[in-house]
Amino acid sequence: MQQLILNILQFFHKPFEKIIPFQTFKYVVCGGGNTLLDIVIFFISYNFILGKANTDLGFMVVSPHIMAFIISFCITFPSGFLLSKYITFTESNLRGRVQLFRYFLLVAFCILFNYVFLKVFVEYCGFYPTISKILTTIIVVSFSYVTQKRFTFKEQPVPVSEPQAIEVMAEDQSGRL
Repeated sequence: MQQLILNILQFFHKPFEKIIPFQTFKYVVCGGGNTLLDIVIFFISYNFILGKANTDLGFMVVSPHIMAFIISFCITFPSGFLLSKYITFTESNLRGRVQLFRYFLLVAFCILFNYVFLKVFVEYCGFYPTISKILTTIIVVSFSYVTQKRFTFKEQPVPVSEPQAIEVMAEDQSGRL
């Protein structure tokens, strides 16, 4: 399945290969698809599942836009991690559990950002919740891409042993002659 998805992405990347690197294209498509799924689930949850009403959890009352965010998050967290690990950042040589832990940390920050921006846009700026979600998503996705590339799925340099280093140096010198 992974190879099929990568082949499809490679096919659609061809017209854009001079403009955008393949990894960025994969992130845009996979992240965009997951983000679209997030917004659709948010919209359906807010308008139809929750009926724009507060949710009483017994120990606290959650506003509908925050509860809709929680519902959409429960679905898009695992799908986002899997797409990032197996499609977008396949070059990362970090262990899967390290990636998952780092992804969880990133997502924790993204949840905080989502919460703060949704509260500000809906409750202080008076924007409609779905529009607020879209604006919030633009901000959070930008932060997320940079963080995933440079932290969560970072490529670790592979240590080169001394014999390998000598062999590489010899190849470099012979190639220059």
